[in-house]
Amino acid sequence: MEHTITQLGVQKRNPQRINVYLDGDYAFGLARIVAAWLKIGQVLSDEQILQLQQEDQYESAYQRSLKFLSYRPRTQSEIRQNLKEHEIPDDVTEQVIERLVELGMLNDSAFTQTWIENRSAFRPRSRRALSHELRQRGVDPQIIEQSLETLDEETLAYQAASKQARRYKDLDYQLFRQKMFGFLARRGFNYEVSAPTVTKIWNELQNNDMDNGEEVDK
Repeated sequence: MEHTITQLGVQKRNPQRINVYLDGDYAFGLARIVAAWLKIGQVLSDEQILQLQQEDQYESAYQRSLKFLSYRPRTQSEIRQNLKEHEIPDDVTEQVIERLVELGMLNDSAFTQTWIENRSAFRPRSRRALSHELRQRGVDPQIIEQSLETLDEETLAYQAASKQARRYKDLDYQLFRQKMFGFLARRGFNYEVSAPTVTKIWNELQNNDMDNGEEVDK
């Protein structure tokens, strides 16, 4: 069956979408880029209409993903979940992901590396904690393992502890130790790593106090 385009109009609420009227009645809306080749008087078959709607669904999903990516980098899993929540069919979702990967806008390996670097710089935590966070975001376990293998657990613990220790520097040793162990445990470090780290940080604080001419009460 064939239908004639009798009117094309920009949507008031979204100027990036075009309302399409067939045979005098509103039929559907299309993304502006999908509707670009349409004109009044043009005749469309049912197959052409279906193709237009499929292209519109893909374009809408692609634009939604670009907006989702604009806030921060995402993983493939996060894109899938977001599109699923908006009831985008799986086949369309995979097409969108494939396009984003080809354009270099979606890269789980790069995401993982950036995530680790940011965590290490601002909120250091253990490899186990980093792995858990990345798994929650759907990163492939093999990518996670490869990205974490060069990290030194003791260095991460020291980075985390040295920042936090400033808050506890006026406490006595027992309370300092208790609070630091609790902090490092929340960051995913085990006792074997935390114990020497806490001792090292404590000694450094005492040496700094002595260098500043302060008497330390042990």
